[in-house]
Amino acid sequence: MVRLTLPAVLSSVDRVRSFLQESLSPLDPREDDFFKIELAVVELCVNIARYAYPDCAGEMAIEIETDDRTATVTITDNGIPFDPRSVPKPDVSWILATGRTGGLGIYLARTLTDRFDYRREAGRNVLTLAKRF
Repeated sequence: MVRLTLPAVLSSVDRVRSFLQESLSPLDPREDDFFKIELAVVELCVNIARYAYPDCAGEMAIEIETDDRTATVTITDNGIPFDPRSVPKPDVSWILATGRTGGLGIYLARTLTDRFDYRREAGRNVLTLAKRF
C-alpha cells in the first residue's frame, strides 16, 4: 500500500494524477482503464477541495493498494460528512442539452469504477473505489 496526504486544494490535483500514474504503472493498465480510474479519483478530489472544508483549510489522503490486476483507491478527509451515494443520478441529457457545466463528477466516478463504497469512520469520510485492469 502507498499513501499520499496533501492539502485539500485544487492545486493538489496534479500531484494526485502523478501519484496515481506512479502507483499504478506496475499493473500496466490499458490507457482507457487508467483514464477511468484517474478521472474518478480526480473528480472526487476536486469535490473535496471545493466543498469538504467550507470554513477552514484541510487535508485529503489517498491510499492505493494493488492486488493481482485490481487497484483499490481509498480517499479520506475529515471535512463535513458527505455520502456521495446519496446524490441522485443526474439528467445527463438535460445537462448536455443546456450546456450546463458541473454535476457529473460523482456520477462519473460511480459509473467508471467497479466498486464505489462510502463510510463515515472516526470523524472522517472514507470513500473506496476499485478498478480491475
